[in-house]
Amino acid sequence: MKTKIFIFLMAIAFSQSIAQNNSHETSLAVSEKHTKEFSKKREAENLPTNKKPNIIWLMAEDMSLDLACYGMPSVKTPNLDKMAASGVRFDNCFVTNPICSPSRSAMMVGTHQTKINAQNHRSNKDIPLDQNYKPFTYWLRKEGYTTILGHHAVQSKGRKTDVNFKHQPIGEWDGVSKFGLFDKYDTFENDGKPFFAQIQLNVTHRGDWWNEIRAKSTHPVDPNKVVMPPYLANDPVIRLDWAKYLDQIEFMDAEVGMIFKELEEKGLAENTIVIFIGDNGRCNIKGKGYLYDSGLKIPLIILDPRSKANGTVRKDVISSTDITATILDYAGIKVPEYVTGSPIFSPNFKREYVYATRDLWDEIQEQSRAVTSGKWKYIRNDKPEIPLDAHQAYLEFYRPALHIMRRLKEEGKLNEVESQFFSSTKAKEELYDLEKDPNEFINLASNKKHKKQLAKLRKETLKNDLEMKASSDVFVPVTATSVELLAWIKKEKPELYKEMLKGVEIGYHWLSKQFDQNNKD
Repeated sequence: MKTKIFIFLMAIAFSQSIAQNNSHETSLAVSEKHTKEFSKKREAENLPTNKKPNIIWLMAEDMSLDLACYGMPSVKTPNLDKMAASGVRFDNCFVTNPICSPSRSAMMVGTHQTKINAQNHRSNKDIPLDQNYKPFTYWLRKEGYTTILGHHAVQSKGRKTDVNFKHQPIGEWDGVSKFGLFDKYDTFENDGKPFFAQIQLNVTHRGDWWNEIRAKSTHPVDPNKVVMPPYLANDPVIRLDWAKYLDQIEFMDAEVGMIFKELEEKGLAENTIVIFIGDNGRCNIKGKGYLYDSGLKIPLIILDPRSKANGTVRKDVISSTDITATILDYAGIKVPEYVTGSPIFSPNFKREYVYATRDLWDEIQEQSRAVTSGKWKYIRNDKPEIPLDAHQAYLEFYRPALHIMRRLKEEGKLNEVESQFFSSTKAKEELYDLEKDPNEFINLASNKKHKKQLAKLRKETLKNDLEMKASSDVFVPVTATSVELLAWIKKEKPELYKEMLKGVEIGYHWLSKQFDQNNKD
């Protein structure tokens, strides 16, 4: 998975935020003026103004644009295809971090993860948010919404929160002694009160269930027919792994269909906005954890049954924090000034860039920064000595392509683009023309023809570094247990480790339990 404007501007902004904090509750509640403006906007769109919509936010884990409606071959996603055809599909939505917990932290507050000091994966779990910030569910509750986490029928009940600040899934929030994000678990009802539900669809996340899901499928994806990115080697193990990933997507699509059916059966479909996203890119080489499009670019589909914009495709650049701002706007809530996103259906919405960062992920203490305009991508690697393939312990369990392609590299069987991921270092700067080079193979940073573009995006990145400077430098990381687990497997279960090197996913959770039990004994 840096500097912004000038330091004196930060000082001014800080002093302003202190002044604003004194009237925080008043300035960020729905004012009479905002209510009137909201009503006028709804009337202009022929939307009802007398009844607040229900809102469901579906978060599929570890997903790039790998749905049929985005053009992915060999996968069947009829429910999401229908949602896209009936709603609005966004083709250039980016998360602000390619790893789950920093990405989710940004979305939960609506503020870039570095600004709230939540950029390091699974860190600061017992550190409260700065009092200038609040989770967006706080404002929904104040507006009369019942906030719901999870769903009674999806895999694992979809209750994941995974944010890098002190919190509890359920309970009240004051940010001092109460840290609850949601009101209740799993069920929404047609009781006349507006609700917001955040539902995690975790089947697409790597897990010990992938083989079981594939085995139960009535139409498992044929590995011989899949179309993979050109940076993945054409090997039977890698093709099967890609097919399994698409199997999980099809299972997830069925869960989406189930939720829509429940809305219909409960008489809620006509007044419920459904938002579908991925929380970061796919869990494969160059995907989750990396600042390439396969790690940052996510599906975004919004179906508002009241809207006249349905049936359209938007190509403008969207940040995941814009989704948070949009939800608040849907609820008629004035977006707090600390939110770094903007409502995407506002007539004045215009975003030129998304600023993304990559920092700690388990034992790998990275520091990279990026901006993307949808056409151009700039990446600055502050630790170029750390390779892309950093042999991160957790990924050894869940990246069959890594093991296969390392072997192929040793045998001299990888082509130039396949070999790029296995370079011993990273470039200090990377520049890509995404329209001509969507897979980000050709680094133009040293190309004199693109000197002005490089300087422009370098400056934009430095500006964002300063504007999104952390509110605190507190850093309390969580120890990655996968490091000790992998070492234990190498020593105590060498035959299993040999299977891993062949690209077999030997399992993680059941081995973790054995390891823990072994340590207790």
